[in-house]
Amino acid sequence: MNQQPAILITGASGFTGQHACSHFLKAGYHVIAVSRSGSFDTKAITVEHCDLTRKEDVIKLIQKIKPEYVLHLAGQNHVGKSWSDPISSMEANIMSTAYLLEALRQENPACKIVVVGSALQFDPNNLSTLTHPYSLSKTLQILIAQSWAALYKMHIVIAKPSNLIGPGFSAGVCSIFAQRIVEMEENAGEKVLEVYNPYAQRDFIDVRDAVNAYEILLNKGSSGEIYDISSGKSRSLDEIIVGYKALTSVDFKVNTQVNNRMEQPVLISTQKLIELGWKQLIPIHTSLRDILTFYRNKNQSMIKK
Repeated sequence: MNQQPAILITGASGFTGQHACSHFLKAGYHVIAVSRSGSFDTKAITVEHCDLTRKEDVIKLIQKIKPEYVLHLAGQNHVGKSWSDPISSMEANIMSTAYLLEALRQENPACKIVVVGSALQFDPNNLSTLTHPYSLSKTLQILIAQSWAALYKMHIVIAKPSNLIGPGFSAGVCSIFAQRIVEMEENAGEKVLEVYNPYAQRDFIDVRDAVNAYEILLNKGSSGEIYDISSGKSRSLDEIIVGYKALTSVDFKVNTQVNNRMEQPVLISTQKLIELGWKQLIPIHTSLRDILTFYRNKNQSMIKK
């Protein structure tokens, strides 16, 4: 009989999900990786394919697994897609969460759950802060999670990470920059990085620090509470570019469309999380170095093939 605590990770084939699987496997958990169709390199985890927008499939999954812990990462996280197809964003972020929590309530209500929200959530008491359908879907997702915690006394904690960065395939701006820099390192063409607004401010936190926070929240977080996960420091995209320039020998130029437009810093407090024992371990320069290394290695692997 497997004595390891079982953790079910949804969205396991995604950027954060792959890091989460690796982290919890090393931490001694029995990892059940849930994905709609993704594949995994290691046989050390259990893989379950499930479309979380299908209620009956979710019920069957939870009846089969009955996990002690759940890390809910799955969803649609593309702002542009939420404009063109808002209903699919609602299904992926809202209904999948409702189906999952309800299945857990029926089959395993003692399970400890972390639902991962977004820094792009809006204040539901102020509709003027609503900027896109994605924000609406993530806000309603969190309201459902808090409601199930309050109504059914389930242990559901909400994590709200800022911009996650680190090695691995990601659609984030730091990964986009790194891919372009690696292309410039390997090709003799024009050395130019296109950046719309270098003054845009973001709070970046390494995905590995975020996953560490998720484990702490599963074990120590207060049900119904929202915990911000961030570096606590706002950085402009120009700062990120300067950081990358220090890591490459390519002397590239930066083309921008916005000039002399300073944005207000984005400040997010992680005090509640720090009080639980979390701290940031990976500095920004290490994250940028590891992202570059990841794409350099991937490009070299493709060249060898």
